[in-house]
Amino acid sequence: MSTAVPAGASAAVLQPSEPISDSAISVQGPDLEKKPSLQELLKSYERIGFQASSLGRAIDIVDRMRKWRLSDDPISDDESEDYLSPEIRAQTRCDIFLGYTSNLISSGLREIILYLVKHKHVAAIVTTAGGIEEDFIKCLGKTYLADFNMDGADLRSRGMNRIGNLVVPNDNYCKFEDWLLPILDTMLAEQQATGEVWSPSSFIRRLGKEINNEESVYYWAYKNDIPVFCPALTDGSLGDMIYFHSFRNPGLILDIVRDIRALNELSRKSKKAGMIILGGGVCKHQIANAMLIRNGADYSVYINTGQEFDGSDSGARPDEAVSWGKIRADAESVKVFADATLVFPLLVAATFALD
Repeated sequence: MSTAVPAGASAAVLQPSEPISDSAISVQGPDLEKKPSLQELLKSYERIGFQASSLGRAIDIVDRMRKWRLSDDPISDDESEDYLSPEIRAQTRCDIFLGYTSNLISSGLREIILYLVKHKHVAAIVTTAGGIEEDFIKCLGKTYLADFNMDGADLRSRGMNRIGNLVVPNDNYCKFEDWLLPILDTMLAEQQATGEVWSPSSFIRRLGKEINNEESVYYWAYKNDIPVFCPALTDGSLGDMIYFHSFRNPGLILDIVRDIRALNELSRKSKKAGMIILGGGVCKHQIANAMLIRNGADYSVYINTGQEFDGSDSGARPDEAVSWGKIRADAESVKVFADATLVFPLLVAATFALD
């Protein structure tokens, strides 16, 4: 019997590697013996691999978004006179467009989002109807931790609405109706008196003023003049209330055309634009489509669990948006495949919360 290793097998197993680039980054996890701070731990994510590295990349991109100033770039030949002053250039920031799905306002991420809006870290918000109403409803009643496996029929019989592993007593929506309907009456009366119709964003701004509660995201959006866009405003309890109101006191008009112009113009006029999008659906695509008006976003961070194999925009990676002109070819972008409730607090703690 031969003792020689078969040459073909040896060559297959012991295939030599090409030289490693000097710029290659080796994998290395955090050294817990050194008792790292939260910031040091999050910094180490860049070298852990898998989605930890994606989160580390997202932190780096968000840092670039929030630190960029127009003064960082040379003055272009066609620069507007409005932006020639060194002082103005030093004050002109990247406009950050924040998008999120309604369930995230139902969750404790509401407080993270509130922090960003209260401290003026974002230029505009796009969300869904639930992302609006659940904020106001939380000012009127609590949402509670529960379980994903609770029986739906039993919950229905007890007037409890489940959102994942959270439950909202249906009484909260009754309180919401009692609070909202008189406001709709007033808004209709103002529309009839002035002839000026409402848009979804001006509607949300008014509700932020009316709630007058510092626990509300949209109270702070109203106070800080941050526009909140909701293309699908009627897709939720707000739609139910508007539906009921249309019988009691018909005539209220919400003009979506005004909002698409406002959002697209905000994008078009941004000297630098970044997207931070939590989840998918309407909020993701509406922001990305607005970026098309300016030939794409300069920075983009997606955080969601969606997969792209079904062709959905929700699951699409940033490179698909590049093909449509919604993210620039030279943009800095990343998708973190993760539940936003896990990673978004860490991202904000490592970036905006440091200011």
